[in-house]
Amino acid sequence: MRLYITLFFILVLLAVAFIFGSQNDQLLTLNYLVARTEISVAAAVSLFSGIGFLLGLLVTILWRIIRKSKKAFTRKKLQE
Repeated sequence: MRLYITLFFILVLLAVAFIFGSQNDQLLTLNYLVARTEISVAAAVSLFSGIGFLLGLLVTILWRIIRKSKKAFTRKKLQE
């Protein structure tokens, strides 16, 4: 049940971000170290929301893998 509530909350936040971005058709100038580009606010919000979601998901998955491996190592050490 907790998973469903979390997914619902994430989807609501993403929907709000996309709605906010779609209402703004102004152009943004993004300056990188080696390049510069102009994109709309909608594209920027979509891009950065997606990147943030994927990074959060990656960190969560890595954290769970590390936690499970530590538990398995502790169990194995206690059995010896």
